[in-house]
Amino acid sequence: MEHRLEEFSQYLKDTNVDAAFINSTENFFYLTGFHTDPHERLLGLLVFPEADPVAVLPGMEKGQLRDAGWTKEVIGYADHENPWQMMADKMNEVGITNVKTVGIEKQVLSYGRSESFFELFEDVKVEDIEGQLNDMRVVKDNHEISIMKEAAELADFGVSVGVEALEEGITEMEVLAKIEYELKKKGVAEMSFSTMVLFGEKSGQPHGNPGNRRLKAGDFVLFDLGVVWKGYTSDITRTFAYRSVNEEQKAIYNKVKEALDASLAISKPGTRIGDLDQVARDVITDAGYGDKFPHRIGHGLGINVHEFPSMSHLNDGVLKEGMTYTIEPGIYDPEVGGVRLEDDVLVTADGYVTLTKTPKELRIIE
Repeated sequence: MEHRLEEFSQYLKDTNVDAAFINSTENFFYLTGFHTDPHERLLGLLVFPEADPVAVLPGMEKGQLRDAGWTKEVIGYADHENPWQMMADKMNEVGITNVKTVGIEKQVLSYGRSESFFELFEDVKVEDIEGQLNDMRVVKDNHEISIMKEAAELADFGVSVGVEALEEGITEMEVLAKIEYELKKKGVAEMSFSTMVLFGEKSGQPHGNPGNRRLKAGDFVLFDLGVVWKGYTSDITRTFAYRSVNEEQKAIYNKVKEALDASLAISKPGTRIGDLDQVARDVITDAGYGDKFPHRIGHGLGINVHEFPSMSHLNDGVLKEGMTYTIEPGIYDPEVGGVRLEDDVLVTADGYVTLTKTPKELRIIE
């Protein structure tokens, strides 16, 4: 983590930011190596251009922070103490005075906490530091990639469990429970998001809610799931047919697969991000299903399951080696059902690899 802190401190120095306060659990983890959910309690990291950073967290978690490898200053506060005053005292102690410009995560720091934070200073200019942190996090190093490969393998395993659980009359929630139980046996403590198992017409809802719908022949079965593993996430979607499939279902499936392949084919360094969405959208629109593909092609993937960049057709950024993101085209028809296929993608020096490996050809589960 040391090199990340050095890079971020240098950014503060280059941009004349005197102090930065990082409040998000994700960026705290990225810079400290410690992942925690403080609930309503304050978690933060003060970073300066020259002085050592200072972590701020509930005192009961101070030992865990140290166990994670943090060797810098720590303010571990008790519930009856005021962490803001403790931060002010610490800055005075290390000579951080005459602060003119401070950096915050504007989309993260709440209004109430910003009031408390800015009481530490007088007449300061505010800079948004999220762009820099996004730029740092968007390209993964080898250690991060190795963890994300493991997370993707677990997501593939989850899909395989779901497929094995399918039988006439089983409910969506019963299949979901089997998936998450088997993943917990593998050591997965947390899913990336609420697992989706959708049957039949419910697969035609892009963000449907699993319930007591029972499986029957002719249904599409859509799985959308991912795990949090060592602080990083995975996200996979696969759609299967149960026992039989009609011609319209085949047509929808094949077009989604074609759209996915078209987007993957141009996944390489230098490609405009928006083009990944556009080529897939063109495939689906040309087939007459354009109004049934209501979302972007994908999203950045890493510590968050949805993170920078947004993979929409409006994004003029370009792919870089080491970026990880999802490609997930879909066609949704509330009468026929829906198909979504999603891979986790890593940009390599000359192309891409998919971290998720579950086959994408149409499979009929007997």
